[in-house]
Amino acid sequence: MSDDDARRIYEESGLGASVTLGARPGVLVVDFSCGFTDPECALGSDLTPQVEATKRVLDAARAKGLPVVFTTIGFDASLKDGGLWMQKVPTLAALQMGGKWVEIDPRLEPRADETVIVKKGASGFFGTNLASVLVTQGVDTVVLCGATTSGCIRATAIDLLQYGWPTLVPRECVGDRAQAPHDANLFDIDAKYADVVSVEEALGYLESVPSAVPTTV
Repeated sequence: MSDDDARRIYEESGLGASVTLGARPGVLVVDFSCGFTDPECALGSDLTPQVEATKRVLDAARAKGLPVVFTTIGFDASLKDGGLWMQKVPTLAALQMGGKWVEIDPRLEPRADETVIVKKGASGFFGTNLASVLVTQGVDTVVLCGATTSGCIRATAIDLLQYGWPTLVPRECVGDRAQAPHDANLFDIDAKYADVVSVEEALGYLESVPSAVPTTV
């Protein structure tokens, strides 16, 4: 089936409408840890363009004083907290707490006041307090960046929808190990769970909302 045929079928099924965005967005960066952005790690690939695009989004959010939250995957040295996922993807064993592969990619310049949530599953919500972190910071819309598109981005986008957060996914800010699963999952995320947009559209939205930075007189 061609891409055009797939789009036609989805449109005829009533998929792909846009979500209504709020006025207090936050940026959620999923698993742009060194283990996923450095090809020297067995789990990683060169996601330099995606990291650089995400840094643009972070700069815009920080300039407005908007919430920024990161997630990373990390396991105990025993790996017993990895559950069945560790059997399915044995290379996850590289992501041990205290190791460099769990650290957020330094090119994103994570700040001390930005929350980093450690997770042990695909979705940023599974077994974590991400929902309460977003709620307490007043986030009503999420700009979702990170890796991998077919794994943790997709799982988190689904849960964001189910928890009630309208979500934008800038296509330049998410990446995967291979192009085919990346493209297929962006297509499906846009149809069912979030709005896939350009990074320029995401930046325009962030620039349009009220600033949370206190003004000085």
